Order: sequence, then structure tokens, then C-alpha cells
Amino acid sequence: MTGDPAATWLLEQETRAMLTRLAQVEPFVLQETCVAAAALSPAALSGIEQHLIAGRREVHRRAQELLRWLRGPGQNAPAAEQQRRFWTLRLAFQDALTQFDLFSEVVTQRSEHDNGVLLAGLDVAAAEALLLPAKFFSAPPVVTSLHRGIGGTIRRARTRLPGGGENPVALIRIPRERMIGFGIASSLVHECGHQGAALLDLVECLRSRLRTRRGPAWALWDRWISEIVADFWSISRIGIGSTLGLMGLVSLPRAFVFRAPDEDPHPIPWVRVLLSCAIGDRLYPDPQWARLAGVWQELYPIDQVRPETAANIERLRTTMPELISILVEARPGRLRGHTLGDVLRNPELDRVALLRRFDAWTADPDRMAREPPTLAFAVLGQARASGRLTPERESRLLKGLITTWAVRSALATAQATTRTETAMYVGQPLIWVDPPENTQRRLAAV
Repeated sequence: MTGDPAATWLLEQETRAMLTRLAQVEPFVLQETCVAAAALSPAALSGIEQHLIAGRREVHRRAQELLRWLRGPGQNAPAAEQQRRFWTLRLAFQDALTQFDLFSEVVTQRSEHDNGVLLAGLDVAAAEALLLPAKFFSAPPVVTSLHRGIGGTIRRARTRLPGGGENPVALIRIPRERMIGFGIASSLVHECGHQGAALLDLVECLRSRLRTRRGPAWALWDRWISEIVADFWSISRIGIGSTLGLMGLVSLPRAFVFRAPDEDPHPIPWVRVLLSCAIGDRLYPDPQWARLAGVWQELYPIDQVRPETAANIERLRTTMPELISILVEARPGRLRGHTLGDVLRNPELDRVALLRRFDAWTADPDRMAREPPTLAFAVLGQARASGRLTPERESRLLKGLITTWAVRSALATAQATTRTETAMYVGQPLIWVDPPENTQRRLAAV
């Protein structure tokens, strides 16, 4: 069978039209506008742009290859084969556009008044939430954005994107309804916990231990362990503010709070809040956790729950202490012999110490902005839980803090850029590289 000249001509025209449209997809640095304090970090922006450029180059290469084939040996190929090669290319083009749109929404939000700067500040907080006392892993850039859901989500770095290729950054989406209150910290650090758990290979380490236990409760803990680990990370980094944020998130109709176990990776909300309180009490012992658990049970009394659901909940509550011990004592290989509890627990998050720090900050507000973001979140969350901070003042303080982190980060980036340009001028290497300890020091100072 010989080729059809009309089909060959049509597909060549379509391929050239595709190349024209591809050329119109410009880098974000040429089309997005935002104030400097709202900009993505250089590492995040560079990673995104390089990934997308590589994808567009691959589509361009394949399109040129198809054109050469159509003008050469492909002229004699059956029209169906020509069409098959074209639609394969078209799917690759669609994948490239899908990835562009994924990041475009994130970048475009940086142009929103107020929100753009706040998102940049949350980027800084998220980066610090991933820092551990020792260099157990190399953390990826983190980029935050807003969405209309009621819970946060994350597309972890180094996972496969739609259409192929590894995600160059961790993309965290925060509900708009959490801007701005203690819930923002809870959602943000929880999603960071998913990224941290992946970098430590933590979920598989825990599953290997959970699966040595027998019984329906352990099967459920195994199914939910990814979300439980993220909650553990959040509680360890910001204390009771994490649990308060969780309670706000899952304050839903009773049917949802007591839903029967299903394929959802999230624990039954009623159980999840009690587990959060129990984890907090294990990491930072204090009567406040039992009181908070009691309030939750008053808000959602367990009477009138179906017998099978009540039986499931009772089995879960019975095994909860052992589950927490497994979490605290976990020793994934990447922690080099340290336990998860030793690494994540912060002795500065004791209730009395946090309230003492809050009093000091009240007398000297500038001190608040000099502390690491997770510690600031923990102090404000504890003050809110203890009735020392009103929701209105908390919102004002958080907004000011997050804005300050964004501005300081932007100024630090500008200063680093100036040093790079100076180094280039005097003949030093093109790329200025700070030692890792300097990077951590700057984050801690923010």
C-alpha cells in the first residue's frame, strides 16, 4: 500500500501548526508579574522552568523528527501509520501543556494582592518545617498555593508528573478558608510531613512493623499510616496547634466524623483527633491533651453510633498506645540509628516554655520574627489553646509574621544575587554556593 499525498500534506500541516503553538508557550519569567516578596525561590523557579523547557524541547524534537519522516520515507507509508505517529506526538504535546498548566496556576497566584506575599512566606515556613537537626536528607524546594477544598494536599517532589518526568518541587496546596489562623500551620506542616516521610522512607519502615501485628485494628492502622505519620510530624513540630487545626478541619456532620472504615487513607475523623491528642501527650506530656480529647468527645458523643462502628473504634482505641510506641521508636535506615521520636521531638515545645516565650514576645514583638517559623506557629497555637490569644489578634500576628518571612527571604535572595554578580565581576566562579550550614542558619534566622 502506498501513501496518500493528501493525508501526508494534511498531517505535515498539522504538525507545523503544533510547532507554532508550542513556540507560543513562554517561560513564566516572561509572562508572570508579582512583587519581589511574592516570587518563588530561585531554586523552585529554576527547577520548574528547567523541567518544562526540557518537556517542550522533547516535543519539538519529536515534531521535527515526524516532519522529516513525512517528507522522506513516510511519504510511502499507509495513511493510518502516518496518523498513528501524529496522534502519538499530539498526546506528548498535551502532556507538556498539562504540566505547564499545573505550575501556571501556582505561579499565577503569586500576583494576587496580599495572597502572593503570604504564599511566599509559607514557602519559607514549609522549608523550615522539613529541616531536621542533622543532614538526614536533601530537602527539595517547596512551593505553596491555595485551593478551594477543605483540606491540604501535596504533590511530592521526585514523584511522577502527569505525562512523565519527576516533579522538581514539592507542591503544597492550602485551603483558602484557612487563611489566616492556626489552621494554616496545621495544614502546612502536615503536608510537609508527607514529604519528610517520603524522604526518610518512613511509611514502609512502619508498615513492616505494623504487619507483624494481627487483628482488624492493625489492618486499619496499616491502611492509614501515611496520614498518621504526617499528623505525627505536624504535632512534633508545632504542638497543640496541630491538633486544634485538625479539629477545625474535621468538624463535620456526625455521619462523616463517625464514618465506617473504607478505602479512604485518612483515619476515621473521630479516632484521628483522639490519636492526635494521644501523640501530643506522648511527645509533650501535659494534662491539656486529655482536656482537649474530652472536649472533642463532648462535641461528638459516641452514643448512638452503630454497633459495628463502635466495636471498630474500641479496638482502635485499645491498640492506640502501642501504635504510638511504634511511631516514636521507629528507626528508618536514613536516621542512622536515631529514633523518629528523638529526631522530631522539640524540647522547646513544652507548654510552660511556649507560654513563657509568648509572654516575652508580647513585651518584645520583634523577637517573634527572629524565631524559626515552626516555633512561632507552636507558640501562637499554644497561646490560642490556653486562652491567652484571641482569634483576631492571632490572625494579625500570623499575617505580619508570614509577610516578614517573605520579605526577608526576598532580601536574602537579592543579597545573594548581588554577591554572585560581584563574584562574576572580579573573576570568581559563576555560581555562588553557600555551605549547607549557612543555608540552615538563614532559615533558622527567618
